[in-house]
Amino acid sequence: MSGHPPARAMRDRFVVPPMPSEPIATINTTPLIDVMLVLLIMFIIVVPVASHKVPMDLPGPPPPIPAPPPPSHRLDILEGGDLLWDGRPLDSAMLPARLRAIGAQEEQPELHLHPQAEARYGQVDEILAQIRRSGVRRLGVLDNHRFAAALDG
Repeated sequence: MSGHPPARAMRDRFVVPPMPSEPIATINTTPLIDVMLVLLIMFIIVVPVASHKVPMDLPGPPPPIPAPPPPSHRLDILEGGDLLWDGRPLDSAMLPARLRAIGAQEEQPELHLHPQAEARYGQVDEILAQIRRSGVRRLGVLDNHRFAAALDG
């Protein structure tokens, strides 16, 4: 015999494990790895698309509808003593009735008093008294700055 081990039969070279009679207790990780790879690829594709921004000039909200201006009337006292009601001549005897009609309204319109600088103070004072007696609560005097300048000089 030469120093070599005896030749074995071909069937002895490959060991075939015996068939187990019990189930295998280890987890098969191959499907888990496949699912994880598919999810990873999906995230790689989807995330850049979801976070990509396209600049667009979209219209903003519509502008608010402005409220209609409150109703108003204008009473002008001219230098000769004549009266104008909303730009039309008014007899001084008709003024108290108009003022009472405004004072009787629940939602009163504004009354803008516009005496000219040359109007007599006594007449302006009398008209202010009539306005107060009539119950008008919303009164504005236009162009006050002309009278303030007259008082300072």
